[in-house]
Amino acid sequence: MSLLYTKSLRKTFGGVVAVNDVDFSVQENSITGLIGPNGAGKTTLFNIITGLDSPTSGDLFYKGKSILNTKPHTIARIGIARTFQNIRLFKEMTVLENVMIGRHFKGAHPYFSKNSYYNAFLGLIFQKKEELDIYQNAMKWLSFFNMAGVKSELAKNLPYGKQRELEIARSLATEPDILFLDEPAAGMNPSETEALMQTIQKIRTLGVTVVLIEHDMKLVMNICEHITVLNYGRKIAEGTPSHIQGNPEVIEAYLGKDDE
Repeated sequence: MSLLYTKSLRKTFGGVVAVNDVDFSVQENSITGLIGPNGAGKTTLFNIITGLDSPTSGDLFYKGKSILNTKPHTIARIGIARTFQNIRLFKEMTVLENVMIGRHFKGAHPYFSKNSYYNAFLGLIFQKKEELDIYQNAMKWLSFFNMAGVKSELAKNLPYGKQRELEIARSLATEPDILFLDEPAAGMNPSETEALMQTIQKIRTLGVTVVLIEHDMKLVMNICEHITVLNYGRKIAEGTPSHIQGNPEVIEAYLGKDDE
């Protein structure tokens, strides 16, 4: 069953077609890879799905309903989270505070109403409970990434690989159903990449569907069950890793074609 899918999604910037009528689908509780050469339109597609950009045409469906042109904060609250190619942590805040922000962003207490006076009364009752919930949730994800011991450290002081993990932890604190990772292994050394592969697989076991853009083909081929390939904004292939590895059009997109 497709948890999320696009239908003839298109995005143009002037005369440049960044996403060219792409049908892209993500199966529930899967790990899906989105690959392609630089400039293929991968991040643009991510940006449209997560509400940071609007398509020129086409549609986007999540859990069977169109969410086209939905605002990013609403996208996050309905269960779609993401990380970015360039790390976007609050570097002057602590590790714990970064993850607590993710949980806090999930929204106000569900018992709150539209009545401001009633909210003021409820606020006195639920404030401490909500603060405790945010703290406990953040600590849960720090423990998941073995970072509980550095909760008071400033985010900027973490090693690069741990900063990547912290950004993922912050995204998971929003309790998403689907997590989009934009080049999570970028800048990582081989041991960090190996640890990341294991982490992504652990995340999936929690019931979170994962979609990743990645240039590290070893990572993609080892953990993804389904892969979609873009080139110049157009979908040129999709299928299992073994199918993608032997696809002539994919090989040509990455390696070029000999002149005859």
